[in-house]
Amino acid sequence: MRAMFAIFAFLAMTGTAHAAMNVSFDWGPTKKCFDDKSPPMKITGVPAGTKMLDVVMVDRDAPDFHHGGGKVAYQGQSLLPYGAFRYKGPCPPAPHRYRFTVKALDVAGKVLATASAEKRFP
Repeated sequence: MRAMFAIFAFLAMTGTAHAAMNVSFDWGPTKKCFDDKSPPMKITGVPAGTKMLDVVMVDRDAPDFHHGGGKVAYQGQSLLPYGAFRYKGPCPPAPHRYRFTVKALDVAGKVLATASAEKRFP
C-alpha cells in the first residue's frame, strides 16, 4: 500500500499523471438521414502534446456499414461544433446505437489517449 502511494505521488509531482480523456456528444441539429456534418461533441482531459483528434463513428447494430469520421486540428478546444468534420451520418431503418471514438494524436501521429461515447439515433 505504501509503495502504491509513493508511485502516485511521484506521478503527480512529475506531471505524468493526468485525468482520463472523456468525450460526450449530442445529436443536436443532426438531420434524419446521412447528414454529413458531425454532431456537436465535448472533449475533456485531452493530454498535453495533442495536435490532432481522430474521430470515427461505428454503428453498433450494423458494424459492417462504414460511416467513417474525420480529423480535427487540436488547439486546446473542449468543444467540437456541429460540422467540425464530414462523415456519413446515421440513417437507420429503426433506432440504432452509434459509438464515436476519439483518439488524441501527437505531431507524429502517436495515440496519446482514446475515449468513446455511445447513443441511440434517432
